[in-house]
Amino acid sequence: MAGKKEETERDPSGGVLYVVATPIGNLEDISLRALRTLKEADLIAAEGVKHTRSLCRRFDIRTRLTSYNQNNSRRKGPELLDRLRRGQSIALVTNAGTPGISDPGSMLVRLALDEGLRAVSVPGPCAAVAALSSAGFRSDGFLFAGFLSSRPGRRRKEMEPLVSEPRTLVFYEAPHRIRAMLKDLHDVLGDRKGAVAREITKIHEETLRGRLSELSAMLDDERTRGEFTLIVEGAPFPPSSTSSPDPDTLHRIRALLGRKDMSLRDAAEQLALEQGLGYRQAYRMCLSVQEGGEAWTSGAEEGTSDHQ
Repeated sequence: MAGKKEETERDPSGGVLYVVATPIGNLEDISLRALRTLKEADLIAAEGVKHTRSLCRRFDIRTRLTSYNQNNSRRKGPELLDRLRRGQSIALVTNAGTPGISDPGSMLVRLALDEGLRAVSVPGPCAAVAALSSAGFRSDGFLFAGFLSSRPGRRRKEMEPLVSEPRTLVFYEAPHRIRAMLKDLHDVLGDRKGAVAREITKIHEETLRGRLSELSAMLDDERTRGEFTLIVEGAPFPPSSTSSPDPDTLHRIRALLGRKDMSLRDAAEQLALEQGLGYRQAYRMCLSVQEGGEAWTSGAEEGTSDHQ
């Protein structure tokens, strides 16, 4: 039959699993490479077939669709692997954004790699990165925590290790739990600055910014609809109790900071390795030199300057 994908035995070296990012909301965000991959693949493995079929209709993609999600992953995984072994190419897509980020796509990728098959990323939209890029918080290092538990007690326990995490924190949350999530973050982490991004790239897109205690009050019933990404500032570095470094260490810090191939974080990691210091101590020392001061015991300044 004309136009039908060939499903007989093919290349014995195996096919390719393409991990294809699709739009979060605005269909114009799909890349040319993603469109080509979806059209040329032998099969599209979609988290939601109905959802992906709408995308395919919009861009005249006629590739066959099959379902692959958390409900059928154990059953469908072996079937998809068999197709890959026979040389077929499969495009893995989620309902929105990048597969494998807080969805079962990562399991299929792992299975393919364990079989010695190829997995190739076709990058594109990702809600966590999109929200972080416009939130106004530090992004030189961040911790993506995804969805925490839906059970309040367990969710708070999952937050506890993050209390002293200095990197910016990124979470996903469902609309019916967003207020409870913000309350738990406030109770466990303290009243930090944060941002709530909802309906990213869609008509009602907005980002609310403020303290955690303020954000919940901003979310009226109309605003608790859609998909949410939460950005929370990292923990301030605690006051330093260390004495001033010796001249050789100070000279080494300046040398590391003067290297064009090193960021502040890189310099701190290298200093910690060379001097046998804790990373936070090394970071504070490097930060103080970079900012032009050497007040090693000035706790108030060190604890806030990095998180404005």
